[in-house]
Amino acid sequence: MAKSFTYDRIARQAPAELIEVLRARAEPLPAPQPAEEFGAFFDRYGDARVVLLGEATHGTSEFYLARAAITRRLVERHGFNVVAVEADWPDAARIDDYVRHQAPRPRRGDVFARFPTWMWRNQEVLQFADWLRGHNASLAEGDRVSFNGLDVYSLSESIHAVLTYLDKVDAKAAEIARQRYGCLTPWQDEPAHYGRAVMLEGRPSCEDRAVEQLRAMLSSRLDYLEQDGESWFDAMQNARIVRAAERYYRAMYRSSTESWNLRDRHMFETLQALLAHRGDGAKAVVWAHNSHIGNAAATAMGWQGEFNIGELCRMAHGDEAVLIGFGTDTGTVAAASDWGADMQIKTVRPARADSYEHAFRRTGIARSLTDWRHRGGSELVSRLSQPLLERAIGVVYRPETERASHYFEAVMAEQFDAWVWFEQTSAVTPLGHERPHGAPETWPFGL
Repeated sequence: MAKSFTYDRIARQAPAELIEVLRARAEPLPAPQPAEEFGAFFDRYGDARVVLLGEATHGTSEFYLARAAITRRLVERHGFNVVAVEADWPDAARIDDYVRHQAPRPRRGDVFARFPTWMWRNQEVLQFADWLRGHNASLAEGDRVSFNGLDVYSLSESIHAVLTYLDKVDAKAAEIARQRYGCLTPWQDEPAHYGRAVMLEGRPSCEDRAVEQLRAMLSSRLDYLEQDGESWFDAMQNARIVRAAERYYRAMYRSSTESWNLRDRHMFETLQALLAHRGDGAKAVVWAHNSHIGNAAATAMGWQGEFNIGELCRMAHGDEAVLIGFGTDTGTVAAASDWGADMQIKTVRPARADSYEHAFRRTGIARSLTDWRHRGGSELVSRLSQPLLERAIGVVYRPETERASHYFEAVMAEQFDAWVWFEQTSAVTPLGHERPHGAPETWPFGL
């Protein structure tokens, strides 16, 4: 049975007992750079199959640097060979080609060109990509660590990728694919308009044709695999995205819960496909927002019917999945005031007194790892089993309506296995002026 909590019945501030046990159990962390010293604290998770690393915002430098340091350690010391991020597959594929020595570094405007551009087109990600390319340089091609996107928004780019692949390997199949995707091409630059036309204006759905194309590629997979297994896998994932995106943009107009679940199911299935593709012994690090990688069943999201990657990974992989949340109190963040607006450097308000973040701030420890999976103890788990508020800032930050816009209830002990804390943080450094191009395809869901 789903849990339900009435927040009015919860204490209006973080209990003193929780603060004391956090102060006793939190392990102070060094700065995330140099990476080796910071990453060494996370050796304890080296035996996992999937390590999911969160973030409380989409625009905080320390979260990116910390995830990079942890990932470097897991890659270098523990054999992790997949980095999967909350980004579009085609954009991430350009980075993957770079880090696996298949192409030079992409030009600035070639990748992550849609709102929110700063989320992945920033100095912190570039620094990590350069390191990953250097790490891969001495490895055999099949052993190189990949960088992959999990998200569902790239309808236009994914259609183009499927057709480009088929043009190279099967001209007749490419012609048929163009006919099938012709139903979607009028909408591919404004996919939200497709959903509205189908759901509200009675236009015919393109679902059957997207499914037909996916089935056609699956049925020919043995022939295609013989020619180039990596190219086939990339095209196959893009065909899956077309099918998933078609469903997602229709679901947007039925239910926010349904569309959220479609998106996170797609991201989970993409992660599973990556692990299967890399073969026995494959191990993945996931970078995504806390709202995706924490177990949704332990939050207000889950109590209203939503699930996420973290919950599905916990169900699929059990103890071989590690869920690590990230939080902060104050500082600056890169975010917009509205969908499609310019990025701004905004000041993050101090955490509410009735939040987990406030409890971590009260410990007086500037940076810490609190781990109840390995070193927590029953008292810590018991204290973190009391529902409190938790903050989530996506690509939009509205401090003036912060309680309604950015807080939700959670039971942290069940949501995560550990928590990385930075008392004060700073905004990511974008690569150039961040004016969005075209409509924000993530609208209306920004996490």
